[in-house]
Amino acid sequence: MDASLYVTQLAGAARKAAGELALTNGKVRDDALRACAAAIRKAGDELQEANRKDLARSEQFGLTGAMVKRLTLDAQRIDSMSGALEEIARQVDPVGKTIVAYNRPNGLRIEKRRVPIGVIGIIFESRPNVTSDAAGLCLKSANACILRGGKEAIHSNLAIAAALRKGLASAGLPPQAVTVIDTTDREVVTAMAGAQGLIDLIIPRGGAGLIKAVCEAATIPVIKHYDGICHVYVHAEADLKMAETIAMNAKCQYPAVCNAMETLLVDAAIADAFLPGLCAKLLDAGVEIRGCERTGQLVGDVKVATEEDWTTEYLDLVLSVKVVDSLEAAIGHINTYGSHHTDAIVTGSIGAAEIFTAAVDSASVMVNASTRWADGQRYGLGAEIGISTDKLHARGPMGADDLTTYKWIVTGDGHVVE
Repeated sequence: MDASLYVTQLAGAARKAAGELALTNGKVRDDALRACAAAIRKAGDELQEANRKDLARSEQFGLTGAMVKRLTLDAQRIDSMSGALEEIARQVDPVGKTIVAYNRPNGLRIEKRRVPIGVIGIIFESRPNVTSDAAGLCLKSANACILRGGKEAIHSNLAIAAALRKGLASAGLPPQAVTVIDTTDREVVTAMAGAQGLIDLIIPRGGAGLIKAVCEAATIPVIKHYDGICHVYVHAEADLKMAETIAMNAKCQYPAVCNAMETLLVDAAIADAFLPGLCAKLLDAGVEIRGCERTGQLVGDVKVATEEDWTTEYLDLVLSVKVVDSLEAAIGHINTYGSHHTDAIVTGSIGAAEIFTAAVDSASVMVNASTRWADGQRYGLGAEIGISTDKLHARGPMGADDLTTYKWIVTGDGHVVE
């Protein structure tokens, strides 16, 4: 197939739909989101049947157990997808929101107002619920979207898109506002990244290889979601029971996601009292521990951590552990080896917490809370388009607000420049 021609045709239709969405008000789009949620629920049987086709091929693609879990669409996950769309509909409309407005001494009215970006391309892997979440956030922000999921979930993604398009049509909005690429041809990814003038923004959501390929091919802006090398630092003034609970949750509750803890840093002042008990529980939970020399001296069943371990996103029951001498040493380690995603401190010291939150250069910084909280839905955004580790134009969990840009509206009364 001619991937460039294929993308040009789809993007042309999406751009027309984006123009129509830009003229709608928030109520119209919220009603459409609720119609899409109803369509997803109604299509539950069809979605599970399509998903079974994908699951039947999971071994062919060499998917791990964690990946299969992320791929699976059961009744609960389908209901959750619908619920997320309804939650997005309840959010404040970001479009048309005034960021700042003021009058100049000469009478000119200056206003900075939020507007849609236009057509957004989203490239993702494995998780079919991303199709629904991404489409919902784009619709909320009056953007059209072109979605390209992984080959392992193509039947599921197409079925979800069909339901969403039925919902859009029933609400009187153009179905072309949500487009799912119906081919697994990799050249389509390159064509999307180079569709200057047709697609306004690309968001790759997947492994480092995918993100690198998109960035290298892109002639349009890219918002990146790189590795989640997340840390929990247990400070010298931490409540050790709280620290144990947070560490266990951050590593074990769902290790295969980007906001799971990959490195535990423990202050030397409390390492003797804290590490042996925690590591015993981690080992009982099936976690493989790779520790520094001082960790090995305190805990028996530990592999020696290498330099590579500090920069590895395991996405599994594997944990790097390091004893550090101070708050400053912990911050230095995080800013050197982390991925600027999510990092946490457990401490009873307000001063230490303030230093940590100011100095750690990450999209989300937690105080006395698990890194697993770094999530758009848990932040009250309804869902997320991804977690940006960039600093421009969005950072952290991206909701509908992050899918808008702004324009200046200047109103005069015959004003001219002399």
